[in-house]
Amino acid sequence: MRNLDTHALSLFCAVARCLNFRQAAEQLHMTQPPLSRAIKTLEDKLGTRLFERDTQGVALTQAGRTLLPQALHILDLLDIAQASLRRDAAPARLRLGLTSSVAAGLFRPLLAALEGQLGKVRLELTAAPSPRLIAAVRKGQLDAALLALPSATLELTVQPLARQPMMLALRAGHRLAKKRKLSLSDIAAEPIYWFERARQPAFFDHCQQVFRRHGFAPTFLREAVDHHVLLADVAAGKGMALLADSFRALRLAGVAYRPLLEGEELAARIGLAWREEHGHASLPLLRQLAQEHLTK
Repeated sequence: MRNLDTHALSLFCAVARCLNFRQAAEQLHMTQPPLSRAIKTLEDKLGTRLFERDTQGVALTQAGRTLLPQALHILDLLDIAQASLRRDAAPARLRLGLTSSVAAGLFRPLLAALEGQLGKVRLELTAAPSPRLIAAVRKGQLDAALLALPSATLELTVQPLARQPMMLALRAGHRLAKKRKLSLSDIAAEPIYWFERARQPAFFDHCQQVFRRHGFAPTFLREAVDHHVLLADVAAGKGMALLADSFRALRLAGVAYRPLLEGEELAARIGLAWREEHGHASLPLLRQLAQEHLTK
């Protein structure tokens, strides 16, 4: 297969995953005719058909089923080689992702300790929702990431760390702010700011299970991505917000925080994730310091 190019193999894998030329073309941001021509050229080079096409749809032939795992392996090896070359060519750096699902202040002690011990290695930080961080680690764009779990971490190694119970943010003058602890039943009639599933699908589904278990079905409002904006809306009495406990550190006039009886059931766990084959030389230090500063 020395006369095959990796681009052709990546197109083949895309069609094999979708078993639909139109959908594969959309995912590849190209039109269907050139994709079909590329697959036909690949089949001609191999001297065999890779797909069966009929009115029922598209299916892999036996040759296609044989080629698929080998093609995926070749593309994975190429990704690893490219990531290694980038690491060797670039100045020493540790690229670390931080989930935006918890308050950034939670990570400050760890980051301070890390910067103090990395020596000449430069620490580069990226804050984003956990799914985006996971994708970046898989692609070798980040060396590791601190995620909110549960998340879809297939292909990654994950070190579980601290739990983050959920608590309630509400207007300080609200009648429920007089209570020291609240339950989901207390706030069932209140408008609740909540995140969209696309931002954290696995954790969203986990919380929905807890909500159903407790019969909690309030009016949900779409929360602002920026938590300072969200808390300003809470202070204005537009709604309440369920947030990770670390957001208590964000002090805003007019906002009160109260523990939630079901907070542990709704808790997220922080996890450090990395890809074994992309292992960074500073990863053992990062793992040790994360264990020291992000467990309780």
